[in-house]
Amino acid sequence: MDDGTRLEILLNRFQAIVDEMAQTVSRTAHTVFVKETQDYGSVLVSREGEVFAAPRRYGVLMMIGMPMEGALAAIGEDVAEGDIFISNDPDATKGMATHLSDVYLWTPVHVDGRILCWAWTFIHVSDIGGRVPGSIAPSSHEIYQEGIRITPQKLYRAGELNRPLLDMILANCRTPDQNWGDMKACLAGLATARRRVLDLAGQYGFDTIDRTVDAALDYAETQARRVIGRAPDGVYRYTDYIEADMAGLGLVRIHVSMTVEGGGMLLDFTGTAPQVRAALNIPTYGHDGHWMLITGLVNWICTQEPNIAYNAGLVRPMKVRIPKGTILNPEPGAACGARYSTSHKVCDVTVGALAQAVPMELPATDSGQGSILLVSVPDFENGGHKVSVIQPIVGGAGGRPVDDGVDGTMVILNFLRNIPTEIFENEMPEVLIRHYGLRNDSGGPGRYRGGAGIEIEFETSSPYTSITSRCMERYIFGPPGRLGGHMGAPGYTILNPGTDRERDLGKIDVLELAPGDALRIGTQGGGGFGDPLERPAGKVADDVANGIVSPRGAREHYGVALNADGSVDDRATGALRAGIRVARGWSEPPLHGLGPAREAHDALWTDRLEDAIVAATADLPVPLRQFLHERLMTEVGIRLDAGRPVEPGDIPTLLDRVRAVGAAQAAE
Repeated sequence: MDDGTRLEILLNRFQAIVDEMAQTVSRTAHTVFVKETQDYGSVLVSREGEVFAAPRRYGVLMMIGMPMEGALAAIGEDVAEGDIFISNDPDATKGMATHLSDVYLWTPVHVDGRILCWAWTFIHVSDIGGRVPGSIAPSSHEIYQEGIRITPQKLYRAGELNRPLLDMILANCRTPDQNWGDMKACLAGLATARRRVLDLAGQYGFDTIDRTVDAALDYAETQARRVIGRAPDGVYRYTDYIEADMAGLGLVRIHVSMTVEGGGMLLDFTGTAPQVRAALNIPTYGHDGHWMLITGLVNWICTQEPNIAYNAGLVRPMKVRIPKGTILNPEPGAACGARYSTSHKVCDVTVGALAQAVPMELPATDSGQGSILLVSVPDFENGGHKVSVIQPIVGGAGGRPVDDGVDGTMVILNFLRNIPTEIFENEMPEVLIRHYGLRNDSGGPGRYRGGAGIEIEFETSSPYTSITSRCMERYIFGPPGRLGGHMGAPGYTILNPGTDRERDLGKIDVLELAPGDALRIGTQGGGGFGDPLERPAGKVADDVANGIVSPRGAREHYGVALNADGSVDDRATGALRAGIRVARGWSEPPLHGLGPAREAHDALWTDRLEDAIVAATADLPVPLRQFLHERLMTEVGIRLDAGRPVEPGDIPTLLDRVRAVGAAQAAE
């Protein structure tokens, strides 16, 4: 058998092993978070810490850039057959774990006394302790508030359970039985991996499998570089913002300068905001190809090369540069529970930058929200708490170059499955789902419409009901469209809708509900792709008939007039579209349809100005940098709002003024 044939066979065998691991975890898990929402992972890892096989259909589908070197260094040489390690600590694992709710278990696979590879699984536990039920609140500002930290250590030593360690972990969380049930599902996945890898080694031998692991990683790298090499060399910049108002902060800048050259990429995040006193930091430790930085780029490569070997070789061409002490590379101890808001924004900026190079190969912007709506109620029968996910609260996908965006889900979160209402209400009968469906007029208008967001409304009958919905995003700036497409609708949250107690809440941090309270959430639609006036009028009429677009939206955004029976009025439609073309005044469609609010912001807060603000505080110690950066942003904002121009050269003087005011206040 030649090497190429053997590589192809073993790639498929590796894939079968991780898929079986994933199915084992899913089918033996206890919580809806894992068995329904599918927030878990299962991979095979080389001795050096690179993922060489990961599922493409089950669980979290973006783990190939998971760095394991830090975790392996932490456990050292004390490794024996039957050992199973556990950790959830981002700092101790140097960015393998990225928040405390993800608990990792891993084991060596020995063949004839030698380690051939590693297998690991992780599950997102419903509660790992901390200040709030479910552990994660955007307003947490240090990691100690987010739950128990498990440094890398042995849960099993040579097959024997470390019972004191397990008891200590379970004593510090609100759902111990469920957590241990999900952890045992991970153990079952690891046992599956060990059994299947030993079978494979028995058939092919240690040395052949060992060589093939390296070959598989090299093969994926070669394929990825071939795709990247088709993009024009150049430097592409893009900026977007995390809306951190739910944590008492303003807009938090994420900026990338992407250099594409010679089949590789450098993602330089210089100019991104300092780390924040909120749970939005991503502890990447500056790893090249870190999975929370390159999701959108991996999706692009896989779309262009659908049969690519799916492993860490794919991310080797993606180098990163991230200053220490920033929100993407924080110092140890930073809160990080809601880090997915930031990761998703990184996806938006990297795709936005790459779209300047290959605009017809990338969709418009996803809805931008990957929130988990979680509820906790008192357990009046048994004591303690009942904690469960209501739904993943995501929005629509961006319109694509050849088709509409997908309704009710997003490209980078398509692994998150919804929870059947009947299953949730059976596990949490105190909460009634009143409505769950697609949101009208939310998808960004375009030649290819953005996917519709969702609406969910529920009511509680329990006192002391606690709601968290971390990672809520794009309530201020809607998801941008592409090449003439319009932005998708921003999100909303309304308490007690349709009553005299109705209140617009905006984003949720931690919300307490009383019996009879109801909450309605509407998520964002994806941005539209292409000129809405080029969408066939018949498709617009179908969208109206299906409740995706309103008759008013059809007229205002698509220039489509409908008769009383829902059919297209061709004559009126022609006149409407001609009038819209004249009124908008552009001959070439803009690459990014940012929407009026974002355009007004960018007219004042230019990239040069924000670069200068970040640079002015870059060399300060982190706590001082956080404080002065926030004060400086406030001072500049006051001046801009008053119509007083601020130039980049003014920033050092303004910083001196801010420091002087702060010193005077401290002296008082």
